[in-house]
Amino acid sequence: MAKKPIGIFDSGVGGLTVFKEIRNRFPNENIVYFGDTARVPYGPKSLNTVIEYSIQNARFLMQQDAKIIVIACNTSSASALPTLQKLLPVPVLGVIEPGAKAALKASKSKRIGVIGTEGTIRSQAYRKAIKTLDRTSLVFSKACPLFVPLAEEGWEEHDVTQLTIAEYLAPLVQNNIDTLVLGCTHYPILKVPIKQFTGDKIKLVDSAHAVTDKLVEILPNKAKSGIGQNRFYVSDNENKFNKIASKILNIEITTLIKVKLGEGWFLN
Repeated sequence: MAKKPIGIFDSGVGGLTVFKEIRNRFPNENIVYFGDTARVPYGPKSLNTVIEYSIQNARFLMQQDAKIIVIACNTSSASALPTLQKLLPVPVLGVIEPGAKAALKASKSKRIGVIGTEGTIRSQAYRKAIKTLDRTSLVFSKACPLFVPLAEEGWEEHDVTQLTIAEYLAPLVQNNIDTLVLGCTHYPILKVPIKQFTGDKIKLVDSAHAVTDKLVEILPNKAKSGIGQNRFYVSDNENKFNKIASKILNIEITTLIKVKLGEGWFLN
């Protein structure tokens, strides 16, 4: 089991924020990452389509002999987590419940903002998770569909990004939130410009840290020696992925393979 990898999937590059945190906490573990860059973003897609894509992604990771699967995609976590937990013979972790717990821990006023893709916000997954843990909390949600393409383009410092952030987040700030959940793993890529807009009074919650804490509980770091290997797979745009991934992770990507659409792992 020690040699089997941790499997992580996302709709694109956003899940690399989760990968980075897991790699830091588990330096001896092998990790396999799949980014479904051919079909990003997942947010605007229907529930059934997201579930279908998530099953295909998870099956691919199982073919890589993953011993545990982390859904580093909030839309997939909101839509497909129960399905994957029933289908797969290994533990499956999503990012929403850990993120909800982290938000409540960070908030003093219990006025919590949540931003995410259209699919995540439509599902009300964060609101349900937060309210289940604390009925007195107030949750203000906002879909921010343009954040994913901005992150995928690597436009963290672009003027368009600043304007988009202001347009989306102004209503949440006006609701006097003290905590903001970055409810999409792409969004931490834009953490610096988001923080510039929200200021120091609003705490940003990155679910990557929270899901890694949960992973530590399930998968104690038993490896005593050696350096874990990384393998990256994408369904399209490997050069673009490599460029952005190298920037996010600050490492050289040596193993990046494009998986062609139509191969067996895409079939039901």
